[in-house]
Amino acid sequence: MYAQETPVFSLELNGATETEAGSCRLTYVAANRTGQALDRTAYEVAVFDSQGAVTRLLVLEFGGLIEGKTKILQFDLAGTPCGAISRIVVNDAAACVVAGAEAPICMQSLTASSRTAIQFGI
Repeated sequence: MYAQETPVFSLELNGATETEAGSCRLTYVAANRTGQALDRTAYEVAVFDSQGAVTRLLVLEFGGLIEGKTKILQFDLAGTPCGAISRIVVNDAAACVVAGAEAPICMQSLTASSRTAIQFGI
């Protein structure tokens, strides 16, 4: 990483599709450009319904990501169709472990974006 580059951990909500069971399957693309290997990464997110009310808080586990790694993960929101979700907000880093110790970089360097009709942000 060059000195002028800003450390970035990017999370993109890349897809939201209905499962046969009627749940919403969320596809995330996580990219670690922080300059550090992340031993464990997890984020607490809030899910909002179409009326703007929080319907649930949950933790999305992204696991470990070496520097420069891009990882794709899917999470199913059981019993929640995609059309019932208006937005998802990252509430906090539930875990951010660097070199065996908790670190603040996962929130400090986080950027969030969405390629879906569901808003996704910090």
